[in-house]
Amino acid sequence: MKNAYPEILAPVGGEEQLIAALRCGADAVYFGLQNFNARRNADNFNGENLKNTIRLCHEHSCRVYITINTVVFDDELEDVYRAVDTAALAGADALIIQDFAVAAYARDHYPKLKRFASTQMAVHNSEGVRALQKWGFDRVVLARELSLEEIRKIVNNIGADVEAFVHGAHCMSLSGNCYLSSMIGGRSGNRGLCAQPCRLDCEVCGRDHALSLKDMSYMGHIKELADAGVGSLKIEGRMKRAEYVAAAVTACKNAREGKDYDLDTLRAVFSRSGFTDGYLMGNRTLDMFGYRTKDDVTAASSDVLKSLAKLYEKETQTVGIDMFFSAKAGEKVTLTVNDGDIWVSCEGDVPQNAKTQPMTEESVRKNLGKLGGTFYYLKDLQADIEDGLMLPISSLNDLRRRAVAMLTDARVDAFEEY
Repeated sequence: MKNAYPEILAPVGGEEQLIAALRCGADAVYFGLQNFNARRNADNFNGENLKNTIRLCHEHSCRVYITINTVVFDDELEDVYRAVDTAALAGADALIIQDFAVAAYARDHYPKLKRFASTQMAVHNSEGVRALQKWGFDRVVLARELSLEEIRKIVNNIGADVEAFVHGAHCMSLSGNCYLSSMIGGRSGNRGLCAQPCRLDCEVCGRDHALSLKDMSYMGHIKELADAGVGSLKIEGRMKRAEYVAAAVTACKNAREGKDYDLDTLRAVFSRSGFTDGYLMGNRTLDMFGYRTKDDVTAASSDVLKSLAKLYEKETQTVGIDMFFSAKAGEKVTLTVNDGDIWVSCEGDVPQNAKTQPMTEESVRKNLGKLGGTFYYLKDLQADIEDGLMLPISSLNDLRRRAVAMLTDARVDAFEEY
């Protein structure tokens, strides 16, 4: 089963990372609330601004998946139910879940809200995927340890919507099954508090850092993963800085589109002695091991970070729109705007008789085309203007702003209905 255009799913630990993901072209983002997510030490988001955050994502045609993916104790059930309520009522597109109690509550109270099985469930075969489908899960985030052939077999056997990690940290143990941090320091990875003891200088047979794996990077295998039927290309890294998100999303987007991608910059911004594709290619050797060295740290120079910050410092104008402007004597002017699918129209002021320079299509285009600071750009404008009329620039600007706001509202409504 081929998937010619799988989504790019970006990690978001805070607001700056969110802006980087949106402006660099992520199709979806995932982040946690303040509690019950596997990265509790990230900034995360809260109920007060969550609705506005999700709306911002939907304005950019970007889906939002909320992580409620830790195990939950009995005395926390009421709190976790409130977290599900918060995410659902704010307009989240899906929940990423580990605990069946969370899945059951979401299924019973918000049946239209999609439920994704977290990689913390360590699902790694067809029967595991089939069992989760019977439980009502809409998507399964596969274990990171699977090979390409194993992923292909799962999709072919089940026909499921699957998500696979393509860049970021490896867990030495199967995700969801490591208790090392919990046993050593009382900080459980299944409770979102992993202290990463596997990154310490553990020695085995004279080999240092013997529990530390390099980060994965499958940028060179994006087409193969798409051909295998993977529907979502997931980037790990909710604890990483915004420049990392920008670099990873940009590289993944270019790789998906068959363009050159910058692996050197991706390595510079964060790596552990380079990257590995050992699991995906079935090459499970000592080359998969690595740790964060001094050279890795200094590679993320201020020049590298500044160049990456430029990728998201301004809104990216990615949505082309067409406009039709009409001005007739004694009638309010009208402006119709469309993005190819959605059409909106609004009225402005009644034009005046021109004393010196009347409106022309060119002068109207100059003002209505001022779309900087938005994600729109003007493709085409047609104008029907009676001779001898004028409209103040302030009126044209107000008309443009209102029309664009109406189009954005309509796009959000259509996206949320989809």
